[in-house]
Amino acid sequence: MIRTASIMYLFPEHYDEYAKRHDELWPEMKKELKAHGAHNYSIFLDEQSGQLFAYLEIEDKDKWMQISDTAICRKWWDYMAPLMKTNVDNSPVSTDLKQVFYLR
Repeated sequence: MIRTASIMYLFPEHYDEYAKRHDELWPEMKKELKAHGAHNYSIFLDEQSGQLFAYLEIEDKDKWMQISDTAICRKWWDYMAPLMKTNVDNSPVSTDLKQVFYLR
């Protein structure tokens, strides 16, 4: 299992809506996440800065990266785009984090 983490950026006026949409995650999006090897996916919010800290475990990096080519992922990005900083394709602006410590 590969542990991965990143930072994304949420607009402060949308904290509640962001949480609501994830509480109501579409079943087809959940299925696609699992199909692309996602496990133990958590997102945390720093309410002072609007930064989202995402952590997940993946089976294979190449398999995980292919999710961005799926119709449901693109639909999800379009749905979430008004709530957060995004790239031109509506994917979230994201900063990958480097692991510097792990306690098993």
